[in-house]
Amino acid sequence: MNTLSYKTLSANKATVVKEWVVIDATNAVLGRLSTQVANILRGKHKPSFTPHVDCGDHVIVINAEKVRLTGNKMNDRIHFSYTGYPGGQKETTPAAMKAKNPALLVEHAVRGMLPKNRLGNELFRNLHVYAGSKHPHEAQKPKTVEIK
Repeated sequence: MNTLSYKTLSANKATVVKEWVVIDATNAVLGRLSTQVANILRGKHKPSFTPHVDCGDHVIVINAEKVRLTGNKMNDRIHFSYTGYPGGQKETTPAAMKAKNPALLVEHAVRGMLPKNRLGNELFRNLHVYAGSKHPHEAQKPKTVEIK
C-alpha cells in the first residue's frame, strides 16, 4: 500500500492560488448572498481549504443597491453600533443603511459571517462592494459567478 497518497496537504501563503470573482446582487436575498460570498472569501469551495490560512478568492459584489430582504426586515430589524462613550449607542435600520450607502449593508452582513480574529480581518480586505454595476477591477480579469 502506498502511504504517500494518503498524506493531507495543508495550504500556505505560498501555495494558495487566489482568483477574482464578480457576483451580481440584483434581486438577491441579503442573507443567502452573504453566506455564499463569505464561503468564497474563506476558500471553502476549494479542495485545498485550510482553516487557518487565507486561501479564498477576491470577491467583487456589484449592484448592491438592488439587494433585498424578505418580509418586513428592511424596516423592523435594528443594527446597533457603539461609539465607546457613555450614551454612544446608535441604532439604525437596514432601510436607512441602504439609503445612506448600499454597500455598507452587504459589507455588514458578510463581516458578521467571517471569523472574529486576525484572519477574519484579512479576509474582509478581499471583499469589494459597489452600489452600481461598474467596478475598477477589470485589469484582474474577474470571472462571473452565478449565485444559487
